[in-house]
Amino acid sequence: MTRAAHTNRANTTRPDTTRSAEAPRADAAPAHTPRAPHTTRPDATPAYTARPHTAPAHPTPAGTIRVLIADDEPMIRAGVRAVLATDPGIDVVAEAADGHEAVELVRAHRPHVAVLDVRMPGTNGIEAAAEIRRTLPATGVVMLTTFGEDDYILRALGSGAAGFLIKSGEPEELVAGVRAVADGAAYLSPKVAARVVAHLASTGAGALAGRRAEARERVAGLTPREREVLSHLGGGLSNGQIARRLHLVEGTVKAYVSSVLARLGVDNRAAAAVVAHEAGILPPPPGEQH
Repeated sequence: MTRAAHTNRANTTRPDTTRSAEAPRADAAPAHTPRAPHTTRPDATPAYTARPHTAPAHPTPAGTIRVLIADDEPMIRAGVRAVLATDPGIDVVAEAADGHEAVELVRAHRPHVAVLDVRMPGTNGIEAAAEIRRTLPATGVVMLTTFGEDDYILRALGSGAAGFLIKSGEPEELVAGVRAVADGAAYLSPKVAARVVAHLASTGAGALAGRRAEARERVAGLTPREREVLSHLGGGLSNGQIARRLHLVEGTVKAYVSSVLARLGVDNRAAAAVVAHEAGILPPPPGEQH
């Protein structure tokens, strides 16, 4: 009886042992699944690891322009966000109160465009723009300025900023500027371009007539086609828009843009746009742009 009982217990435990050996296999996949994002996703897209800590996690539809706003005044940030919210194709993913925070949030969120106030405590907008362009060149920078900050605009040209907007400008300009910079174009508010040219005339760089003469001399070295491309750069058009206007392949336009920048001796499209305005090479009137 004892041996039979022992035999029965052995027989009942073997099936249990088999099940326990199989059970971990069934449970292994679900147990391992939650660890996958922590081992693979940070290496592939670092932006997604930091985002839950800095902003509400929400999916961004494909094709949406991701934007960061940086301004030390909460009301200005709220106003910029409200204007951009009128465009369903734009998503504000983060806000910063100073330049240092802006750079950190750009690293975390990898937005397509960073809208930066020129003057902020600590790291200002120009310094933040230079750091963003140096370490995260895929993010375009739009600077927000006031009429009293013309010298800052000139400094920002050298920092790699691609867009310049006046805070008191029309809301439509903000949306257009963000879209243009996200598309790889430069955008100078007409008021900004006029102020830059006027400011250059009042600096030690020489009179406005001298600046215009210098710009025309630089432009004289361009081919007719390069002059056409430059005029459209002055109008804030992207490579794709210029290609459609001139009936060229976009890759060809990109090559022309690179050549124009090299011949003019400027580092970015915004600086080229200023040269275009100084030289009087204006884009076609809006009514002629299709």
